Amino acid sequence: LLYGHVGMASCSWTSHVGLIVAQGEELLVAESTFPVSKKTTLAHFLQKSYDGQFSIKRLHGALTPVQQARICEEVDRRMGIWYDTGFKYDSRRQFCSKFVYDIYREALGIEIGRLETFRELLQLNGEAQLWFWRMWFFGAIPWERRTVTPASIFCCPDLTTVQDRLADK
Repeated sequence: LLYGHVGMASCSWTSHVGLIVAQGEELLVAESTFPVSKKTTLAHFLQKSYDGQFSIKRLHGALTPVQQARICEEVDRRMGIWYDTGFKYDSRRQFCSKFVYDIYREALGIEIGRLETFRELLQLNGEAQLWFWRMWFFGAIPWERRTVTPASIFCCPDLTTVQDRLADK
C-alpha cells in the first residue's frame, strides 16, 4: 500500500531504490528497508517489485576503483540503521532514497536525486492522495519536512539505464 502512494506522490512508478554491490562473485543490493538497512541478493530484491518492474542505472562512465571502494565503505557504514517511516531527510534514521542519496553525496560528492519539502512534493501533484498522507502522518502532513524520493533518483540526469523491465514499454 505504501509503495503505491510513494509512487503516486512523486508521479512515478518507482517507489524503492537500492545500490548493487559486488560481494565476491555475487551481486547484492544494499537497501534501507524496514526495520533496518541490509544487503540482500539481487534476485530477492527484484522479487519485491510490483509486476516485475525494475530499472538498473549507474553514473555515466565507469567508476574508478577508488570510487567503488568509497561507495562500498559508505554502504557498510550505513548497515543496520533503523528505517525512518516519516521520510525525514534530517533524521538520524534513513529510508531507501536517503540511503542512496547520502552514499553518493558522501562517497563521491555527487547529489543523485534532489531534496524537496513535502509541500513541493504533494501540493504540486494532482495524483497525490492527501488523505493517505494525512493518515500516514497521524493527521498532520509535515509540509516543510525535507525528503528525497525514489523518483528524483530514478530521473536524475547523471544516471544512465543499464537494464530495465518497465510496464510502459
